[in-house]
Amino acid sequence: MTRVLITGGTGFLGSWCVLTLLEAGHTVRTTVRDPRREPALRSWLHAATPFDDDRLTVVRADLADPDGWDDAVAGCDFVLHVASPTLRHAPAHDDELVTPAREGVLRVLRAARAAGVRRVVLTSAFGAVGMGHPPRSTAFTEEDWTDLDGDVPPYQRSKTLAERAAWRFAAGEGAGTELTAIQPVGVLGPLLGPDDPPSLRVVRRMLEGRMPACPPFGMGFVDVRDVADLHLRAMTDPAAAGERFLATAVPSMRMVEIAHVLRERLGERAAKVPTRELPLWLARALGVVNPEMRLLGHQLGRDLAATSAKAERLLGWRARPVGDTVAETAESLLALGIGR
Repeated sequence: MTRVLITGGTGFLGSWCVLTLLEAGHTVRTTVRDPRREPALRSWLHAATPFDDDRLTVVRADLADPDGWDDAVAGCDFVLHVASPTLRHAPAHDDELVTPAREGVLRVLRAARAAGVRRVVLTSAFGAVGMGHPPRSTAFTEEDWTDLDGDVPPYQRSKTLAERAAWRFAAGEGAGTELTAIQPVGVLGPLLGPDDPPSLRVVRRMLEGRMPACPPFGMGFVDVRDVADLHLRAMTDPAAAGERFLATAVPSMRMVEIAHVLRERLGERAAKVPTRELPLWLARALGVVNPEMRLLGHQLGRDLAATSAKAERLLGWRARPVGDTVAETAESLLALGIGR
């Protein structure tokens, strides 16, 4: 029986990866920073699918702490390294995110190599692919890398440097353990349990009426369930070894298009959702006084398009329609009392 370690099992994507692998028949070990969250995680998973409790083990390990990783990886055939440090506030400096992300991935890779793990699937991000570049009319592909000499926010900088470090490790001292990297765009979709993942906040704020007009930009979006499925395919398919895979359901979708989907699919429950897009000049002016708009400064006025043609061609992966994902994201938030 295949045993898989998934880091960050209580996170939005991590919990869906745990569920997807349990449903596929694998034995899963997952890391958490706080062991007190294990009962909640098991409850979420049992509500979603039947499984034998002995096929899931929860262990404590923290990306910022070297202890525990050798034990976490021991006996595992594969590792899905999904966990990544995030902050609930804007970092005072880049190192608050960069150092734990880069050192964390190296801790996991070293432990995986020492344990004889066959393949590590790293959850990177579109932020490691398409940031810091001048405007372009073509979609970003896996051949692209974020230009760190450009305007790159701390989180995207951390993902870029962490993935770069992973590939350097794989090419050197990590020889013998295969590496594959997944770069999701904006991840939406239903929650398994009450949580506040940053990627769902745009939908939540629209539902709550906290966004009087939509910021003028577009980007790709993808369903969390499809990203978890891509991790499973990347783990098991020989064609995935040594490759990067972008994950997106649509090349680019404007924020106002998301708003229109919510209005059409949810009716009166989306009465607070905005229906217009801010003029670009006004959005930039608001960035001077509005911290949230300031964080979007590198995206305003742009459509950051990406393509998943490679994952579709090599791994047979397909994403569900993005409109369904947007609507089910909102339904999930409302069912949990979030966004009302």
